[in-house]
Amino acid sequence: MNPFLGPLDSLGRVPALQQTRVASFLVSLHGALARQLALTLPGQFNAGWQTELNTQLHRETEIVSLLLRATSWMPDIMVFYNTLIWEAAWVPTPTAGIADRRLATTIDIAALGHAAHGAIRPAALLPVEASTDDPFVAALRRIEFESSRLIQAQIYFLKSDELKSVRDAVGAAVNDRHRLVRKLWADVLESIGIKPRADDE
Repeated sequence: MNPFLGPLDSLGRVPALQQTRVASFLVSLHGALARQLALTLPGQFNAGWQTELNTQLHRETEIVSLLLRATSWMPDIMVFYNTLIWEAAWVPTPTAGIADRRLATTIDIAALGHAAHGAIRPAALLPVEASTDDPFVAALRRIEFESSRLIQAQIYFLKSDELKSVRDAVGAAVNDRHRLVRKLWADVLESIGIKPRADDE
């Protein structure tokens, strides 16, 4: 097992199979977040945190669009099988103990977003010799940069005054989503011979 993507080709590009599996996972996850936010956000905002999640909706769409174009795709039957598992995992599960179902679902979506942007560091998988001219390399770095900003949207909502009374339930939802995302991400990396260093997990 290696801590980085590769071996790179003579031009410093990431192998197509690794690109395909990593991008497929990220497209599934960020695509699910975009769909869920689009369906959950109200037509008119009545709280400040809703504007932050609206911003995230558009950023998630941009991440998916970037990956679709920047990835060197190759046929991979495992992607079809794994996508079924991933899509089932992203289905919103209303947070237990909260009577308002819409709010409970929004908390779960925000928890999933928190995990997507906080538990995954795709650029940390790139070796130093990875080519900056490789669109996939540039995309992973861009996604990690955006994640450091986008996680603020979830934090703003999950720590809002509106959720003070259900703080324990919110914390449990975030922890559950982090465990799930980390496990599925680790499975993807293991399938391409990658085991991140302990400080990158």
